[in-house]
Amino acid sequence: PIPLAEAASFDPDLAERTARAAAVEASSYGNHWTFAPMVDVARDQRWGRGAEGSGEDVFLGEVMAQARVRGFQGRDLTAPDSLLSTAKHFAAYGAVAAGLDYNTVDISEETLREVHLPPFKAAFDAGCLSVMSAFNDINGVPATANRHLLTDILRGEWNFKGVVVSDYTADQELVAHGYAAD
Repeated sequence: PIPLAEAASFDPDLAERTARAAAVEASSYGNHWTFAPMVDVARDQRWGRGAEGSGEDVFLGEVMAQARVRGFQGRDLTAPDSLLSTAKHFAAYGAVAAGLDYNTVDISEETLREVHLPPFKAAFDAGCLSVMSAFNDINGVPATANRHLLTDILRGEWNFKGVVVSDYTADQELVAHGYAAD
């Protein structure tokens, strides 16, 4: 089942059970880290990545994020059938202009905090210790190098102690976007 379909069931227990099944199967092959759940709130149907998340509702996104984290990680991250979960894409990737991947996000601080950040916070509150930065920029600053997101909010306000990973080539794209020299 895809995450959007699970979310449409409004059944977080189902999402937790399917994440647990995925963790058991993946860990049996030696994998102990997953780049899921995708917790972006998506309100533009043109954005193709929307199927990976829980849709447009913030509360449902929070509940499903927590269920998936619990399912992937189980009760003990040191258990042999546990997968470290990674909440992605930090942040506001679901708000890209015109629903286009890698695009810009023009957003107020209020909308960022009330719509796009709560599912991430919920995932961290459930024990998620890994987060993936997003491809998009927010108001002209790439998420992968966004001090306000990664330092002020994530590390400062939320006291996140886990690891931050970039999405695919997002760190290299800082050069292409003119944000970094090399």
